Amino acid sequence: MRRIKNSSRREFVKRLAHGSLAAGVFPYVVTRRPSRETVILEREPDPDRDRKFAANDRIGLGVIGTGIIGFYNIESALKVPGVELTAVCDLYDGRLTRAQELYGAGLFTTRDYREILARDDIDVVLVATPDHWHDVISIDAVKAGKAVYCEKPMVQEVAEGHTVIQAEKQYNAKLQVGSQGVSSIVMKKAQELYRAGEIGDLILVEAAWDRHSSLGAWQYSIPPDASPETVDFDTFLGDTPKVPFDPVRFFRWRNYQAYGTGIAGDLFVHLFSWLHWIIGSDGPNRVYGAGGLRYWKDGRDVPDVLTCVVDYPEAATHPPFNLQIRVNFVAGGGRGEGLLRLVGSEGTLSFAEGASLTLSRSTIPVRPGYGGYDSLFTFPESVQEEFERQYHLRHYHLPQSINEPSQTAYRPPEGYDDRDDHWANLIAAVRDGKTIVEDATYGLKAAGPSLAANKSYFKSRVIGWDPQKLAYS
Repeated sequence: MRRIKNSSRREFVKRLAHGSLAAGVFPYVVTRRPSRETVILEREPDPDRDRKFAANDRIGLGVIGTGIIGFYNIESALKVPGVELTAVCDLYDGRLTRAQELYGAGLFTTRDYREILARDDIDVVLVATPDHWHDVISIDAVKAGKAVYCEKPMVQEVAEGHTVIQAEKQYNAKLQVGSQGVSSIVMKKAQELYRAGEIGDLILVEAAWDRHSSLGAWQYSIPPDASPETVDFDTFLGDTPKVPFDPVRFFRWRNYQAYGTGIAGDLFVHLFSWLHWIIGSDGPNRVYGAGGLRYWKDGRDVPDVLTCVVDYPEAATHPPFNLQIRVNFVAGGGRGEGLLRLVGSEGTLSFAEGASLTLSRSTIPVRPGYGGYDSLFTFPESVQEEFERQYHLRHYHLPQSINEPSQTAYRPPEGYDDRDDHWANLIAAVRDGKTIVEDATYGLKAAGPSLAANKSYFKSRVIGWDPQKLAYS
């Protein structure tokens, strides 16, 4: 609140008495100062983490794709008691060598993923390949009787998503999609607060994931020994157009429509997953995307800036609202990674990926305001006086005081990784039949709007989406 200098206080009080400032600049009496506190969240006890397992309880893990996320997932999976890494598959020989360096020279390695699926000692398969292989390998895995952890986005095309869902149901498979934030204890707290009505009616959601580095823009390191001899480039291409060997396409595949899904499939899909989990939504009904290739002009054919306006229809768990979603790979001085902000009529929930959740409460005053930046001062003085008289008669029974915003931050414990919990959920489903957090249907609810964002960008038009049929409309 702006301070008033002593020299002008008499004039200020005189103006206040006339009513043009009365109940305008200081219309309410503040009864409570803002409160700010931090709560460290605790993970609920998990029997699968604590108990000892006999040999016949062992879960054999086969990994298909040992890139960055492949190795991250191996580390999380092996934290679940009883899980053992049995075999790995990759199309670059150097990553097979690296897997043996980390997990033992006796580790079985192969270039052919079908050898992984044929092994009887493998119960769970990680699919961490380029996007254009996700559906094929996931379907082959469930047909082989394996449980599957498939990295996001689950599919490259919407039609592929329905095929994966059908296979999951047909073979009664356990399939987890790897947008691990939905297993986070921070995300669960956000869901709890939303359901309790802490922010009132949902009005608007802002989501962003900005980066400002070459690695953030997918310019990953390329090994100096990459060659047609060390890389199975033809298998990598799969059903995409045949091109000569190109290590850039292989190691930086996210930059190409043929193999990846661009910004939307890499990052929008996380933001959609988190939002849908918190509010229990099936998804939007309209998506409009715009953006461009502004800076990272390295041969890629996908944008490095993508923004979307997304409309959500009314549902049982939320009113109609709008989502503004953005990823910018040229974010000089930007807001950083992983922001999701739910704005309600009485507060906001702000979620920073891997860091914290903040609940801010601020209710609209019960009495309508007047004065200050208002048309009241433009009325004749006698009319101003009559307005104030009628105002106080009309609103005398309403409380004059309000509460200033309060904030509570919820943080995970030091070293917490939600990917660990996501893997624990899948293994519990395999062992004990527990419900999968992010099955194929949930995966398509997040992938579908992300793919619609790409479609809108490339076609320069609004794309309709049916959140019940999970199809373009």
